[in-house]
Amino acid sequence: MSIPALDRPAMEAAAARQARLTKPAGSLGRLEELSIRLAGMTGQLDPPLGEAVIFTLAADHGVALEGVSAYPREVTAQMVLNFLRGGAAINVLAREVGARVVVADLGVDADLPDDPGLRQLKVRRGTSSITKGPAMSLAEASQAIEVGRQLVREQPLDVVLTGDMGIGNTTASAAVICALTDLDPSMVVGRGTGVDDAGLRRKVAAVTAALEVNGEAISRGPLETLAAVGGLEIAGLVGVILEGTSRRKPVIIDGFISGAAALVAAAMDQGVTGYLIASHRSQELGHGAVLERLALRPLLDLDLRLGEGTGAALALPLVRASARLLNDMATFDEAGVSERA
Repeated sequence: MSIPALDRPAMEAAAARQARLTKPAGSLGRLEELSIRLAGMTGQLDPPLGEAVIFTLAADHGVALEGVSAYPREVTAQMVLNFLRGGAAINVLAREVGARVVVADLGVDADLPDDPGLRQLKVRRGTSSITKGPAMSLAEASQAIEVGRQLVREQPLDVVLTGDMGIGNTTASAAVICALTDLDPSMVVGRGTGVDDAGLRRKVAAVTAALEVNGEAISRGPLETLAAVGGLEIAGLVGVILEGTSRRKPVIIDGFISGAAALVAAAMDQGVTGYLIASHRSQELGHGAVLERLALRPLLDLDLRLGEGTGAALALPLVRASARLLNDMATFDEAGVSERA
């Protein structure tokens, strides 16, 4: 399913209404721009934004065994259980902003219990180490993308929010970003879960090795790059983004890992970018480069580096507020307010 073009007449109508609202032109700053973009995405001046779903996808990474994370690999499965109990940061924020969290296992290297809150869609038990060869096969990457698309199709929703969980996934995401931007790993690799200087050196070395050993696959295209150096939850998020945008839904992307997925999705279909809303600027070193490549300005800058969809959840009230301002403020004529001379 291809990504539809933005609705230009709807955007023009939104801009015209913005010009008539009881405020100096441009005084609501980026909220004005956001309301116009929402009209273009949805084709409506007053789009429904109530049903917001955060897709928090989980998977393990072979590269985590090479000392690139401050936490052991077992934490991926443990955090999935925490999500199901409602005790993680994303659960708290989702309750606060009125969003639903869909937790899905695309590749956790553990047998997780049956739970009504968990979508068990495991493609395989974690990826192979990207420093030795491809993370997964092309078929597995394609399957994970389709799982992400399926998750969106299953949900009644107005807004898509992306989230992730996977020890080692900042290393895989950095490799994806470097592969798609040609940036040097030293400009992209950050401390992730909080590794020390030695851990940071191991991460840079791992990404450098991954780019070298998978160079031929990377040269073939975005899907091959994703399979070579990405992760199963990253691939799933590519599917979430592709399906959400194909359905004209605003997609609020979270931080570094979601940004890597958005880069892949945009490389597969450039039309994706018109529907993306950057929630925040992550503290991760290379996230700014991702936003620049996608031509997105983040709504928030809170030094976040947690993932899970936390930044996207925090941005949701701003997205909703921009639409309410456009539609609920009075115009000069309605309010009987004199316009600027």
